[in-house]
Amino acid sequence: MIRNVYGYIRVSTKEQNEDRQWLSMREYGVPEENVYVDRQSGKDFDRPGYRQVLEVLSENDILVIKSIDRLGRHFDELLEQWRVITVEKKAGIIVLDLPILNVGLENDLLGKVVAQLMLTLMSYMAETERTNIRQRQAEGIAAARLKGVHLGRKPKEIPEEFESVKILWEAGTCTTTAAAKRLGVDSHTFKKWVAADK
Repeated sequence: MIRNVYGYIRVSTKEQNEDRQWLSMREYGVPEENVYVDRQSGKDFDRPGYRQVLEVLSENDILVIKSIDRLGRHFDELLEQWRVITVEKKAGIIVLDLPILNVGLENDLLGKVVAQLMLTLMSYMAETERTNIRQRQAEGIAAARLKGVHLGRKPKEIPEEFESVKILWEAGTCTTTAAAKRLGVDSHTFKKWVAADK
């Protein structure tokens, strides 16, 4: 018999909006006070909201998440946390975007095995795709450099007044901060221009 229903929401940064996940929790009927939120990367499980929900989860409780990547992104750790929730805690997991992963509280061994296999396969595919993306980015950057393409921000052009401001700075009548301000740049950029002009 189900005791409590909890929800877990995660966004990667403070700027991201979790409204879509909140709406899903409300539609499923998760009490607002039972929803735990993290605003940080899913690279590991050292997150305060996740730790809190894991602490309160008991046997026959249900944990609701919008999608599997909201729980975590790292293949091995995701599988381990899935095991902790479903085997150690003996709680169920509902994945709203992918019901085939749902592990309820019925004694349905086949259902649990299918969910575990699907999770393993999907986690592996997601991890492989992230690795491939990083590799393609690295290869793209290397190819661009070979062609002489400048990557990153375009360097600021040195203004015409630079020489006269530099003379004042070298004479000690103008501080680095004042010189940079007159040229509309920060002190680091001004010093870099000075070094390049020698």
